[in-house]
Amino acid sequence: MKRLDDFRLRLGRHELVPIVIGGMGVDISSADLALEAARLGGIGHISDAMIKTVSDRRYKTKYVKAKQAMYQYNVASIDKSAVKFDLGDLAEATRLHVEHTMARKTGSGLVFINCMEKLTMNAPKETLAIRLGAALDAGIDGITLAAGLHLGSFALIEQHPRFRDAKLGVIVSSLRALQLFLKKNARLNRLPDYVVVEGPLAGGHLGFGMDWAEHDLATIVAEIRRYLVQEQLDIPLIPAGGIFTGSDAVRFMEAGAAAVQVATRFTVTRECGLPDEIKQEYFKADADDIEVNQISPTGYPMRMIKASPGIGDGIRPNCEAYGYLLDANGKCAYITAWNREVAAHPGAKRVSVPDKTCLCTHMRNFAIWTCGQNAWRLKDTSLKRADGSWQLLGTEHVFNDYRFSTDERIALPEPEAAAT
Repeated sequence: MKRLDDFRLRLGRHELVPIVIGGMGVDISSADLALEAARLGGIGHISDAMIKTVSDRRYKTKYVKAKQAMYQYNVASIDKSAVKFDLGDLAEATRLHVEHTMARKTGSGLVFINCMEKLTMNAPKETLAIRLGAALDAGIDGITLAAGLHLGSFALIEQHPRFRDAKLGVIVSSLRALQLFLKKNARLNRLPDYVVVEGPLAGGHLGFGMDWAEHDLATIVAEIRRYLVQEQLDIPLIPAGGIFTGSDAVRFMEAGAAAVQVATRFTVTRECGLPDEIKQEYFKADADDIEVNQISPTGYPMRMIKASPGIGDGIRPNCEAYGYLLDANGKCAYITAWNREVAAHPGAKRVSVPDKTCLCTHMRNFAIWTCGQNAWRLKDTSLKRADGSWQLLGTEHVFNDYRFSTDERIALPEPEAAAT
């Protein structure tokens, strides 16, 4: 019986273990997590989501405080169009995170950065160009374009000296999305180096509507693969979403995938950036504790644990400090919803906003617990301690379980030594 380790992912001159750890934002996919994947011969992602917050936490910068002080005068205003990001600070924060990460890299694997198009930041084109360019400047091995069609993203960096050197990929959830991307970028004579096909069981933002359950990852991957063969396009496909065991991964590899992208099982590793007490919430979740809702201001459905404290919370919009989801006109669906509730409840000290969330604030504070559909199975991957909590796992343990397991088995960790 084959194991995932019997296959290899080839990206240019690189021959890799075909395991990609997905880019979970706001430092959940931490540098430590990505670097472990690279050390073990696979691919790890960091993320540039809310990069200034990440920089302040990791490198003791003061970007968020400075931005809040600059726009403090605007806190009470409904109009957020004046609240802009300093592009120089944005580039510097991106470079800091990438450079510090790449300086620590060991092993034969690669470290990529996940860049979400839906982080519009009140200047979509300008801020995305800065983020992409700064990551390339700082030596990132590759960039995965996420959360959006990214029809113009390659054009933003086509003049960069690393445009044809760095590995560039895109996440899609349908053949149609990939066709649009390829058509838009045909003039550049630059195919993506890989395509992540994210299915309906993935965590966080989904590339589907609320009819997500009617779709199937294997079917989408097969459709895209047939199209690429027909068009004689040699682009590695990397399925993602719901791949919980090494056996799940092998089935995709035998069907022609080049690698698999996985993330949910790494949320409960020691190297993951989630606080340890929240990792315990992931272990405790049952199947009916996981929901897909429409509270994200991006307009995409999101999958999360429904006990997430950010759901229904009515915190004042924190655009002056953050504002990552402000569109090109300085608007955000949460601001609209919050103002509606304030107007409906005059004099209330705090309102509840049931239909949207201040995603910037709550992702920063780890109050939105995004996860894959199979997160309820995490308790089957570890051991329960005497106090009722669950033993955290090492990234190497989870990585190697994907790599070497067979027959749907999941390897449990060695029991922790008893405290003396």
